[in-house]
Amino acid sequence: MIHSGGRIIAVDLAARWDGLLAPFGAGAAARAAGRAVLGRYGEAHRRYHTAEHLAAVLDALFLDLAGDPLSVELAAFFHDAVYDPHAPGGVNERESAALAGTVLTPLGVPVTVVREVARLVLTTADHGAAPGDTDAAVLNDADLAVLGGHPRAYLAYVAAVRAEFAWLDEPTWRAGRAHVVAQLLARPRLFGTQRGTNCWEAAARENLTAELAALTGVSGP
Repeated sequence: MIHSGGRIIAVDLAARWDGLLAPFGAGAAARAAGRAVLGRYGEAHRRYHTAEHLAAVLDALFLDLAGDPLSVELAAFFHDAVYDPHAPGGVNERESAALAGTVLTPLGVPVTVVREVARLVLTTADHGAAPGDTDAAVLNDADLAVLGGHPRAYLAYVAAVRAEFAWLDEPTWRAGRAHVVAQLLARPRLFGTQRGTNCWEAAARENLTAELAALTGVSGP
């Protein structure tokens, strides 16, 4: 069940989608498509990858840095549109990118935009924007912004992700999650834009380091 805040978020997201698609003149078809995409974020198995997460990503986008802000914003709507926690790595992103093409093409969105939306969604599989790919960096920084939140918010994020993987026993979860966290900490930079680095890098590394210590029982190198 969506709580009252979630309903407010859903309304805001629908209006934002409508504004993005309005220039292409698809009208009711675009509105219906948007509600269908947003409905995916309300699937029962989701605990973190929800409408609240989508709203947070949209709010964290540095669209003023983007060369193609329309594609970046549309990619945010689709980046977790397909989410199955049982799926192998990269499958959700590939299916989300394919869904973007299926949904956007009949609505009159130019093929160049549709292709770019799909490309950007695919970059969220490893959150590794190539040097100079500012639009991918803007999208991925927004998706990773949760890492740099207040420690209480970070713990809530981890608990929600854990709930999505509830079928895993605790040792398996800890080993897998520790591997993910260690890989993130090994990166020279977590965020692709300088603004993202300034806003979130230090706090993200503190949060990740604390989580890794809790997972492994090791507090230092």
